[in-house]
Formats: sequence, C-alpha cells, structure tokens
Amino acid sequence: MASPPGKIITHSNGQTTHYIEDDFTDPWKPCETVLIQHGFARHTAFWYHWIPALAREYRVVRRDARGHGFSSVPSADSSYRYTMETVCSEIIDTMDQLNIDKVHFLGESTSGMVGEILAVKYPHRLHSLTICSSPTYLPPRALSLFAFGHSDWPTACRSLGSRGWAESLSTIPGTVQNTNPAYLKWWVDQVALSSGEGLAGYAGFLSELDARDYLPLIKIPMLILAPTNSAAVSMKDQEGIQAIVPGCQLIKIDGVGHEIYTEKSSECQRAFLDFLGNIQCQ
Repeated sequence: MASPPGKIITHSNGQTTHYIEDDFTDPWKPCETVLIQHGFARHTAFWYHWIPALAREYRVVRRDARGHGFSSVPSADSSYRYTMETVCSEIIDTMDQLNIDKVHFLGESTSGMVGEILAVKYPHRLHSLTICSSPTYLPPRALSLFAFGHSDWPTACRSLGSRGWAESLSTIPGTVQNTNPAYLKWWVDQVALSSGEGLAGYAGFLSELDARDYLPLIKIPMLILAPTNSAAVSMKDQEGIQAIVPGCQLIKIDGVGHEIYTEKSSECQRAFLDFLGNIQCQ
C-alpha cells in the first residue's frame, strides 16, 4: 500500500486515523476550522479540489473514516464495535489531538448522517453543519442497490473487494457522474486503496444508522447542498430535512449524479463559503 500523504493519530481504543491538514491563512490572524468527512468508499484525496477555495480563509482538516483510505481496519478478533458513540468519539478525539475546539463540519453523502447526530451529541464542538447529497438513513432499496446481487452490502464489499465494488457502482446512473475514462480509472483506483474488509465493516454500521430522530434537535446553523439527480437521495428527502431542522438552508445543485461535490464543485464551494460567511461564530 502507498504511503499516507497526511499524518496518523492513535485513539485510546488502539485504532488509527489518517488526516490531511491544509492551512494557508494569514498566520497573525485567528481562523476557524473546516472538518471535511467523505462519503462511503471515498477518502481524503477525493476532496483535493476544494482546498484552494477553502484553505486561504480556513484551516481545513480532511480525515479518513474508520476502515477507509489510510485509517486502520479493526481486526476480526478485536473488541472494536462500529457504534455511533465510537464513530463520534473518534471524530472528537481527532479534534482534541489537533487542539481544535470547534469546527464547521462538512459531511458528504453518508457522513452527513454522522454529522447530523454529531451536531446533537456535541453541539458545543460545532460552529455549523453542512451536508452534501446526504440521506438520513438507508432504506431497503438503497441497501439492495449497494449489495449488487449479494446477500447484503457488507458481503458485497467482502466478495467483490473494494475495486470490484467500485466498478459495480460506477455502472449505475446517478452515482459517479463523470464518464471520462481517465477519471473513472482514477476514481476506482482511489476506492481500491481501502480494503474490502474495511468497507464491509463500515457498511454494516451505515446499514443500521438512522439520523431522523435527531433532526428536530439540531440547533446549530445548517446547510443542505442538495443534488437534483442523485440515485441515492431525492429532492423530496432533502426538502424534508429542511422542513424539520429549524432555520436550515437548502441550495439545489443541478448535476447529473450523486457526487455534486466534484461534478459541481465550484457551485458547492460558493454556496458553502457564503453560508460560512454569514455565520456569527462564538
């Protein structure tokens, strides 16, 4: 496996988290931090094109989720359990080890679900929450889609491996939107950096995750970057989130697929930066 491009921290449970930090702010000025959490099967490298837009004004931290990229994969005989408490505590511990008190949390796809729960469990650690192409839970239809004919989603990840699973997903309209062969090869190669077992463990966690009950309890500023043509989330679902979360803003992003953060990156970045610029942080 290639060497990690960023740094590694170790949590008290023995697992390690890989992160990349970019900060091109003026060193004599105080600055806030943006914490970016990728969606399923992706990792820190997928957000390379956001750094020029964000890092001049914000300290930007990208982290690999458990079992993704260069973060560790719990062994089968370990006592590690994929629970919401564990996943949230590892995010908070990452902040603690980097001496970050509060962040603007940006969660893409399934990490938006994590962000919604994080905003309720740790509201004092978040300035704001932004979700991008994010469901609140994964219904049977989505779980069946991700299983690709196997008994369930985790089994598909183990059987196909990360590369095979990525290749299968890339054939579904409304998922990976860029049909450029060079991009698709890069995309699959990057997913393949994670192991099938790493993705399987996290897929099992996501299969049972449900953030719907947390939505009315979110009190921090929130932005939804909503894709108009995603195979995984509908506009009706996104508008439903906005209707529940007090004061939540929604920006429609007219793309051809789920990954608007890359297909329509400039539009997403402008909306995100405008949102952050209007927040009075304490």
